[in-house]
Amino acid sequence: MFYDKPIFDNDKQRLRLYFQSMSEQQIEANRLLVNRFYHELWNEHQFEIAEEIMTEDVTFHGALGKETKGITGLIDYIRKLHDTFPDFRISVEDLVAEEQKIAACLTYRGTHEAEIFGIEPQGQLAQFVGVGIFIVRADLITHVWELGDRLTLLQQLNEPEHDDSILDMDSPPTDTREKRVAEWDE
Repeated sequence: MFYDKPIFDNDKQRLRLYFQSMSEQQIEANRLLVNRFYHELWNEHQFEIAEEIMTEDVTFHGALGKETKGITGLIDYIRKLHDTFPDFRISVEDLVAEEQKIAACLTYRGTHEAEIFGIEPQGQLAQFVGVGIFIVRADLITHVWELGDRLTLLQQLNEPEHDDSILDMDSPPTDTREKRVAEWDE
């Protein structure tokens, strides 16, 4: 009888290969999506592709500390960053992907031409690294979390009075809560 027919190992293997192939296709599609996000949207300013690659209510947590909601907010953020660093580029150094999550190793670079973090521009080239984590649903980016090495950026922008001692784990802290409170009271 037809219903009594067992699924043979060959059938199980075919099903496994089919679903594995579908999964690999989805992963490759997501990798392409992230590459388009950086290359076309960020580097080439092709803002018209935003609706092709992101949901309307996309949430973006930027490497420089800014959170935006929606495509319009993200595009405004990109424009403001390019006002500060007109030749700003993001290079994707590596991608690691699963079906709905993608991690990108990034290098950010650009020439400082407008005030940022209270630092006036001096025309210096800045370069720092970061990582982007993406969530993809129904072939669209829904969330992006970026974490960039802001310390390196600030050092390159010659932030005045920058204290590197916070990186030295062997030396005692030069700043204490009591010292800060006393300074605030002055």
